Amino acid sequence: MFNKQFFAGMRRAGMGTGVSKAKLSEAMVDILVQLPEGTTRLKEIVVENLGILGQMSATRDVNEAWNQAKKKAAKEFPDRFILDSRNALQWNDGSVRVLDKKISAANFKKLNDLAEKEGGNVNGLISRLMKSNGKGKAG
Repeated sequence: MFNKQFFAGMRRAGMGTGVSKAKLSEAMVDILVQLPEGTTRLKEIVVENLGILGQMSATRDVNEAWNQAKKKAAKEFPDRFILDSRNALQWNDGSVRVLDKKISAANFKKLNDLAEKEGGNVNGLISRLMKSNGKGKAG
């Protein structure tokens, strides 16, 4: 019935939704919680379910609200949602593993000192460690 150009013209004419990004984000989280598990294309489906609110909102507002909604959903519903390393919202079905990329400064220094003492770099040291760990389990 209506298309994006129609709503873009309405916005240019000064007719806005008057809804803040926080309210838009809150509405997105409410929709996310109601979606059946395993749904793909989460952002598109959420924006479609926002109805006229999603169509009348500016793209930058929808994108910013979506970023807030992703973080909020992953924080409030960790049993259902998870943010992966690329900050994409995923269903928490056990298939996505978040990598631990943090290492303390003291351990980082010790690791570099050990690599220097062994005569290589950190990547080479960890590769050798992983190989020896694999051989120890297999044999």
